[in-house]
Amino acid sequence: MNLLIIADDESVGPQLPDCNVDVLVSCGDLPDELIFKVAEKCHCKEILAVKGNHDSSAAFPAPIRDLHLTVFQFRGVKFGGFCGSWKYKPRGNYLFENAEVEKFLAGFPAVDIFVTHNSPRLVHDREDDVHLGFAAFNQYLERAKPKLMLHGHQHENVESLVGSTRVIGIYGYRQLVVSD
Repeated sequence: MNLLIIADDESVGPQLPDCNVDVLVSCGDLPDELIFKVAEKCHCKEILAVKGNHDSSAAFPAPIRDLHLTVFQFRGVKFGGFCGSWKYKPRGNYLFENAEVEKFLAGFPAVDIFVTHNSPRLVHDREDDVHLGFAAFNQYLERAKPKLMLHGHQHENVESLVGSTRVIGIYGYRQLVVSD
C-alpha cells in the first residue's frame, strides 16, 4: 500500500511529484483545500486526517475521514488517530492536557498505523512549551504496539523506534510503502 503523508507545511503542494498513492494521510495544520489539491494531484483513493493545533474547529468535509479516536480499515490495515497538541495556552482548538489524552486512549483499540498531530513524549519533541509530546502516546504505543506512528507538529522529518513501533515525524511530505 502506497501512502503519502503530509503535515504542517502549506507550501507542500508544488513540491510534490506526480504520483499515485492509495492513501493520503494528513497529520494536521493544513487547510482542507490543500489536502484536496494534494489528493487530486496524487490520484489517491482514500484521505485520512487528524486536526492540528492550528486547524479550525470545523469538521473535515467529505471525503476526508477524521481519524480522531476512530478506527478505519483499508485493505486489512487498521488506521486510528488522535488530533491536537499539548495545551500550551488557555484557549484554542485541539489542545489537551496529558491526563485528558490518557483518559481518551485508555479504551482505544490497537491499530496498525496510529496517526497523530503531536509526538510521543521525549520522542522528537522540542523543549519549548509548545512542541512537547504526550506521555499518554508512549503508554498507548507500549500497550497497543502499532507497526507505525505518523505525526506532525515538530516541524522536522525524523524517525525513531519506540519499542516495536516505528515513529515517523513528518514536515512537508513523505511517501511510504507499507504491507497490506
